Amino acid sequence: MQSAENEPLAGADGGVGLEARRHADELSKGAVDSLPDGALAERLASASAEGRPLRVKLGIDPTAPDIHLGHAVVLGKLRQFQDAGHRVVLIIGDYTARVGDPSGRSSLRPMLSDEEIEANAASFQEQAVRILAEDPELLEVRRNSEWLSMPSIELLKLMRNATAAQLLEREDFAKRWEAQEPISMLEMLYPLLQGYDSVAIDADVELGGTDQKFNLLFGRDIQRAYGRPQQAILTMPILVGVDGSRKMSKSLGNQIGVLDPPQEMYGKAMAIPDSAMGEYYRLLLHREPPPEAAQGAQAARDAKRALARGLVSWLHSEDDAKNAEAHFERVFVQRENPEVIAEAEFRCQGETVHLPELIAQEFGVSRSEARRLIDQGGVSLGDEGLAPGEHDVACGRADGAVLRVGRRRFVRLRAA
Repeated sequence: MQSAENEPLAGADGGVGLEARRHADELSKGAVDSLPDGALAERLASASAEGRPLRVKLGIDPTAPDIHLGHAVVLGKLRQFQDAGHRVVLIIGDYTARVGDPSGRSSLRPMLSDEEIEANAASFQEQAVRILAEDPELLEVRRNSEWLSMPSIELLKLMRNATAAQLLEREDFAKRWEAQEPISMLEMLYPLLQGYDSVAIDADVELGGTDQKFNLLFGRDIQRAYGRPQQAILTMPILVGVDGSRKMSKSLGNQIGVLDPPQEMYGKAMAIPDSAMGEYYRLLLHREPPPEAAQGAQAARDAKRALARGLVSWLHSEDDAKNAEAHFERVFVQRENPEVIAEAEFRCQGETVHLPELIAQEFGVSRSEARRLIDQGGVSLGDEGLAPGEHDVACGRADGAVLRVGRRRFVRLRAA
């Protein structure tokens, strides 16, 4: 890979050329850390001298079926590497998901079943390629069970490359050790397994959130122990949720999902606080918010509409973005019901219908979450809000009525 001026990435002495440094600066824009200093330019120069693209790694454990815009921050950076001609290696951690990443945790993660891991892995891969290019020259998808289902003798060899003192330097482990909270041997094994992923796929670069910094750097130690060139590290910012304060997370209910329908995605984006709007522009749309966004409430609303349109256009289409904006204007600004509402059939159980089950079926939430939404006053049927505990309603009342969950999800009920 050379610049338009045909300047080599490596210098005449085989070192790092000026173009490699420029390319590294461009690829690291928006990252919190590029570690160690100069490592990305060195890997660029080395790969260029070998006549190949970089191998850029991202490992994701399929602990949930859906991905949200927090994941999209890192996936967007991977796409930037692809657009520059480099090869992304997306590792689905079907083996490490059984161990559980301890990053940011105060207790051991619950173990998932094989069926859950497989379903989540398939779902994650399908969603990730909404952002990543599917060109086989630019994308390689692997599962780390390929190499981590190793003989015991190989696992013992891997474990020889770390000490308990090293692992206790992790911030989350250190806090739990200080508080005399238990740390399982399984959790302490996790950084070694993630590091071995880098050995197995010959990673030149690894990306992750800032909460993964220890694991990413530890991967360099494992590569060195196996006699491999050490990867460069890029850490990306953690995106706040639509509440504007906490890390985006499905468990916190503050996420915008990559697969959210256009109208829902647009509506959620309009709920982002003004204070967080710049972060969404920079991390997801890769541009600054309009300068006039700080010049009054109307300008801020216009900038937020542009943000919502940009997100829907990116993950759906421009037509979807226009339609979603028109829907939002009609329903939430002009306070009208939507012209077209999807219909859902239900079957009566005796003379009533159990709404938590219906909400779970239609809107993809758990039954317990549906009950919580009803009890918190977030669900209405027709023109009336449901009272706390009102989980079963008469079939006659439900038939033909619009079931509204939150402010942006509607369905008209029809008795089967």
